[in-house]
Amino acid sequence: MKIREIASLLGADVLCGEALLDEEVQSACGSDMMSDVLAYVKDQGVLVTGLVNPQVIRTAMMMDMRCIVFVRSKRPTPEMLDLAREHHIAVLASESRMYEACGRLYESGLGNEACANG
Repeated sequence: MKIREIASLLGADVLCGEALLDEEVQSACGSDMMSDVLAYVKDQGVLVTGLVNPQVIRTAMMMDMRCIVFVRSKRPTPEMLDLAREHHIAVLASESRMYEACGRLYESGLGNEACANG
C-alpha cells in the first residue's frame, strides 16, 4: 500500500514527507510504548501512535520505518517534524483512534501484522 493511500484511508493530514507519498509499505504496528516497538516489531513500514515526543521519531529511525501516523488528533512538534524530514520519514496526523486506524489499515490489506496496543 502506498503512503498516499494510508493518508486517504485515515483522512490524515500530511505534515511532512510529501515526496514519500508514493512509497510502498507492507505492514504497520500501532503502539504508544516505544519500548514494545523496539522489542517486538520487525519489518514494519508504518508506526501508528498517539505518543508525541522525539523518541517516536528516533524509534522509527532505528526500525527503518517509512511513515508515522499520529492518531487521536495528536500533532508532533516542529522539532520532531524537522527530525523526520532529515531522516526521510513521512508524518501523518489523523483524528482516528488507534484501534480504528489499525483496523482500517488491516481491512485494506496492509500486512497481516498490523497491531494495536495503545
